[in-house]
Amino acid sequence: MYRQCKNYENLQKRMFDGVGEYNIPQIELTHYDPCEFIGFNYAKSEKNRNEKGVHFFIDDYQFNRLWNDIDHYVDMLSQFKHVMSPDFSTYTDFPKAIQIYNHYRKHWVGAYLQENGVNVIPTISWSTPDSFEWCFDGEPVGGVVAISSVGAANSKAKKKLFLSGYNEMLARLSPEVILFMGKVPEECEGNILHIDAFYDKFKEE
Repeated sequence: MYRQCKNYENLQKRMFDGVGEYNIPQIELTHYDPCEFIGFNYAKSEKNRNEKGVHFFIDDYQFNRLWNDIDHYVDMLSQFKHVMSPDFSTYTDFPKAIQIYNHYRKHWVGAYLQENGVNVIPTISWSTPDSFEWCFDGEPVGGVVAISSVGAANSKAKKKLFLSGYNEMLARLSPEVILFMGKVPEECEGNILHIDAFYDKFKEE
């Protein structure tokens, strides 16, 4: 009874078998029905939910509540056309353990929402090439993915890291559609659809 009252990293709600070394929950393939995207921080006040999608390219503190109390948001999010998996940060200066934990949380939330009728689009992110060992675990092959380049092209080193991960994503996931938020580097290939959004999370330096 005591365990049921605690939040054991949401394991009391659902334990997924997971894939890869870190048992990352799998997000199933989906396809894209075009729509306008709004940030999660505007989702509650949105009136035309069935015409919009939700993205999480905002500060983590604005959607940590989804991880902490997900059942409170499932019904609301199920009313939107698409919901991207939450973009918990995997910054290159974060400890590896935190990066993997945030990747796990992104996938736990995405898989849980899918099980509860939400049309989830996987958000893809990476840090350094070392992250390629786990950062694509749980992502579907084919279908639609979402990424953001904001803040990733303000130096040669950052751009090189971004393009390295982007090309690795193409090779591993072969997405049919790439929803791209931010400036699209000319080197990027694939079926890219540019999506306008509020970039509260990423500040250009």
